[in-house]
Amino acid sequence: MFSKILIANRGEIAVRVIRACKEMGIATVAIYSQADQDALHVALADESYCVGGASPADSYLNEERVISAALVSGAQAIHPGYGFLSENAHFAALCRKNGLVFIGPTPESMEQLSDKAKLKEVMGENGLAVIPGTQVLASAQEALAAGAKIGYPVMLKASAGGGGRGIRLVTAPNEMAQAYALAVAEGEASFGDGSVYMEKYVHPARHIEVQVLADEAGNVVCLGERDCSVQRHHQKLIEESPSPAVSRAQRKKLMALTAKAVKAIGYVGVGTLEFLLDQDGRFWFMEMNLRLQVEHGVTEMLTNVDLVKWQIRTAAGVSLNFRQQNVVLDGACLECRINATRPGTVTVLHVPGGPFVRFDTYLVAGLTVSPYYDSLLGKLIVRAGTREEAVRKMKAALCELVIEGVETNIAEQLELVSDPRFMSGGYDLTFMEGR
Repeated sequence: MFSKILIANRGEIAVRVIRACKEMGIATVAIYSQADQDALHVALADESYCVGGASPADSYLNEERVISAALVSGAQAIHPGYGFLSENAHFAALCRKNGLVFIGPTPESMEQLSDKAKLKEVMGENGLAVIPGTQVLASAQEALAAGAKIGYPVMLKASAGGGGRGIRLVTAPNEMAQAYALAVAEGEASFGDGSVYMEKYVHPARHIEVQVLADEAGNVVCLGERDCSVQRHHQKLIEESPSPAVSRAQRKKLMALTAKAVKAIGYVGVGTLEFLLDQDGRFWFMEMNLRLQVEHGVTEMLTNVDLVKWQIRTAAGVSLNFRQQNVVLDGACLECRINATRPGTVTVLHVPGGPFVRFDTYLVAGLTVSPYYDSLLGKLIVRAGTREEAVRKMKAALCELVIEGVETNIAEQLELVSDPRFMSGGYDLTFMEGR
């Protein structure tokens, strides 16, 4: 096991990883930008290093500076969190070159799985239905030709995408040039990779993702599915597990096929396979995220499996000490993402409590929320015996959560979970249209 890990991230995920390391007896190293010098993750880590200015490109995305901080600190491994460098094969290779373990897939695995067309082919061979799409597109003209072949509407997606960034819906040929340029620019700005691909737009549908965990010995477990269908502009707002739209029989089949596919590609670590569930009950495979998801806490609460700790263990070569039959999906979990709608300084912070209520955040009183990064302030997660009880628990927790000095979406989240369509479980990706 590693004795010291550098966390190459910020915000609530950096705090989450540092806490897991402390519980495992691992020393922690934080990095921070000049805008984050007073951040909670900096205070919690055993040591910390400034890696540049406020801009992500000058700090958290600066590979050489991150590596330098790790080497100076004597860290043996780097945990990338999510976003930033978490799915960057070049950075993973740079870690290896400098004798550091990248806590995530190998550079070879990332390169292999970054070929969306090849990945879909493998998933199709293992029984998963695949959305029609393309490989990386070389130009807007090539995208135009692909759109004509696949049939509109289509989606342009950043190859290194995540968090809803680098996605553009194209409903007609005359929209393609601008959409292509925007998707490329957003991919470059968010991930340092401007490559994009295309896939058919399945609509209406629900967004379902399956959490997997695999080790070097070839053991794969599926930890159920999450429903992430409450989204605005491809940014998830609410997640829940299990999905009210997935039956036990569907879940059993989906998990078995997912485990088979993940084993076939030889994947190691934490990963998530994303699907669209159409109105006919068919699951269409979209992509695989080779990292920890923002909403991993929903699965942790439901299964009592600490994904961050197991991500660290599998990176160190430790085999899973449980199997699929040991995974219990009991009860219901909900997560509401609490976002800043306008930056400010936190003057009052009250976090809700009680059994099975969790708030993953980096906020402390007196902290100034920076405009340079993602608007996510924290994730409010609850668990209960039934979905109905979980919804009531979430309403109570949202009413108790107080963040003053920063404008947030707490009131909107309360409105969303109180909507009859959400309460009934009968919502889909059209839920936020018109809001």
